[in-house]
Amino acid sequence: MDYRRTYIPGGTFFFTLVTYQRKKLFEEPSNIKLLKHCIKKVKQQHPFKMRAYVILPDHLHCIWTLPDNDTDFSTRWRLIKSYFTRDCVQRNDDIPSKARKYKKEKCIWQRRFWEHAIRDENDFAQHIDYIHYNPVKHGYIDDPAGWPYSSFNFYKSKDVYPEGWGCNAMIIEHNFRE
Repeated sequence: MDYRRTYIPGGTFFFTLVTYQRKKLFEEPSNIKLLKHCIKKVKQQHPFKMRAYVILPDHLHCIWTLPDNDTDFSTRWRLIKSYFTRDCVQRNDDIPSKARKYKKEKCIWQRRFWEHAIRDENDFAQHIDYIHYNPVKHGYIDDPAGWPYSSFNFYKSKDVYPEGWGCNAMIIEHNFRE
């Protein structure tokens, strides 16, 4: 397969990362805390702005904006995944012994990640809505405000969303695929 990534200096990108075999690693709050720590560590070394995010049991979505003249989101994800893998493997007995021995990302994460270059403000808004609606879409909750691992409540506090947005009474349809 000839896969080509889009590199735009200072670009804004939507990402999806999935755990290996959809293992529900992020049902464990300590793994979410570890992931956030790894992201923060990489942001200190290679700055970027996290615009929106959601962490679900077996995958995550987020939107980043890179600094001007910087296109290297791949290095950032490689570092986040490797830091997380190393620390997660050391702490979890249920990770396969092959991963504990060799610390390979393939036992924690799906091999690649998916990215989409945000084209304009409408595309940005649609992807933020998709991120925030995702826990409802997957049936984890009925109201996006109830999902603790999301930027939804930050956006709601800025009056981006009306009361009840994304609840069963105000379902928004999306045409995105995971």
